[in-house]
Amino acid sequence: MAAGVLMPLQGRVNGALGAKLGDSFAAALVSFTTGLLLVAVLSVVLPKGRQGLKTLRGELRTRELPAWYLLSGVIGAFYVLAQAVTIGLLGVALFTVAVVAGSMLGGLAVDRIGFGPIGRRRITFARALGAGMTLAAVAWAVSPRLGAVAGIAVLAGPLLMPFIGGLLQAPQQAMLGSMAAAARTPLTSTFLNFLGGAIVLLAAWLVKLAVAGAGAPLPGEWWYYLGGPLGCLFVAVSSVLVRAIGVLLMGLGIIGGQLLGSLALDAVLPVPGTVISLPTVLGTLLTLVAMVVATLPWPRGALRRSGSRRPAPQAQGGAARSEGRTENSAARTADGNTEDSAEDARR
Repeated sequence: MAAGVLMPLQGRVNGALGAKLGDSFAAALVSFTTGLLLVAVLSVVLPKGRQGLKTLRGELRTRELPAWYLLSGVIGAFYVLAQAVTIGLLGVALFTVAVVAGSMLGGLAVDRIGFGPIGRRRITFARALGAGMTLAAVAWAVSPRLGAVAGIAVLAGPLLMPFIGGLLQAPQQAMLGSMAAAARTPLTSTFLNFLGGAIVLLAAWLVKLAVAGAGAPLPGEWWYYLGGPLGCLFVAVSSVLVRAIGVLLMGLGIIGGQLLGSLALDAVLPVPGTVISLPTVLGTLLTLVAMVVATLPWPRGALRRSGSRRPAPQAQGGAARSEGRTENSAARTADGNTEDSAEDARR
């Protein structure tokens, strides 16, 4: 959640820089470049950073870590480009809903197939319910701004780009977590992420420069360049957390923090036209409830506890004894949930 709070602040800074330059591509490139410079200096100055680069090079040479994991930064660049290309057409509300829908689906899929550094994670009812509640909560929170968008069906094509950007965030976070685990420091994965993203954004900006020309000169105020350091902190924290809680739960926490951070920014530093509505507040609170639902182990834990008090049924010649154990176990279940206990006994 703390990492998610950084995202609205980074978006506010990058948006202000883009408006100042009159060029969203240049703003994204500046953000990635400042982040790259910061993490490159840290990787050279700090002994752990230098050791991480050496360790990761050895992992890549022995193919313990796939070389295409280095493309994680390209996904980050694609997400930033999706912001630059579609947010003016879709608006922040529709863009956010599309990204959250993609990230929830991607998080469930990545955890299920075991692509992340912690391996496969079962899609429980609680996790699926938490993901669905989060999507509904985000849609509710941004609903006051959805009414201003006409012809949503016509925007199905542009909506696909932020949806894919959100969908790809899950494997990106899994790759960053794997690289951080291999290098034994998140500094290395953060550096490689910003290096790949900066290269892609530089190429995109050069194309834009050839077609439309350059924007305004860079501003002198220091705070316009905070987007990159904030992004470094977010990527480093994500690289560590994904190894502990998985892609889906980390995504839920980030979304909750993002909504809380947006509310705080709108209350403390509102931009012209900002209105904090009741659906926005209630949708944010519902997101926090969804995180609790997804993280509580009540379905799996309850079944494990009831299953540990009885032996497994016999494969042959024990049908009557298995039925008797099922009935006794169901009667002993404290919450009267006989259906779940009987199902576990049959398993």
